[in-house]
Amino acid sequence: MPFADRLLQSLTDFPLPPPLPDGVTAYSPYQEPEPRALFTEFARRYYIGDGPRVAVLGINPGRLGNGRSGVAFTDGPALTAWGIEHSLPMRREPSSEFMQAVVEAWGGPEPFYRQFYVGSLYPLVLLKDGRNYNFYDAPALTAALWPDIQNNLRQLVAEVGVARPAAVCLGQRNAKFFHRLNDELGLFNQIHILDHPRYLMQYQRRQLVENVARYVKVLARAAGL
Repeated sequence: MPFADRLLQSLTDFPLPPPLPDGVTAYSPYQEPEPRALFTEFARRYYIGDGPRVAVLGINPGRLGNGRSGVAFTDGPALTAWGIEHSLPMRREPSSEFMQAVVEAWGGPEPFYRQFYVGSLYPLVLLKDGRNYNFYDAPALTAALWPDIQNNLRQLVAEVGVARPAAVCLGQRNAKFFHRLNDELGLFNQIHILDHPRYLMQYQRRQLVENVARYVKVLARAAGL
């Protein structure tokens, strides 16, 4: 089975959690018609072939990027740039804007996604009071979702087929949890850590060129290039 089909199956079958603490809710973009269709088209266009990819993992999807497009760190303008037709708003989402610059610096989506899988430790959108929420924002939420987060990583390695020697973590705080997961599961020999795209766009936008170059350097190291 091609990488794209294994990935699609893993994400579309990923279960919604039971009721979560503190009024947090979860929804799956991959079980909604529009983002699922867009992600299917994207995956079959760019996650081609059967080879493994290096996992590049953020926290959990946001409602305005991945939540609408189905593609991690990808908004409407990025989908348009990658040749995928859609009816999404053409408003920029900062993390997507940064990742698009990284993909372009790598040479475009075809060579980039042939080498990397971009996703999240927890693959579903989390909301509290209608706003994005992170799985680590409350200890009770982290504990409730921990088995599913472990499951997601296991599936990425055992069923989807991400490469095991190294992975890339997006976000310094996220890294604390990624290291803990890896200590428990023993999946990766090394985890490379990068600042989260949203942080870089919010606090270091003037250093965009330098930060994109750093991403490319670390990604190349993780891929053994």
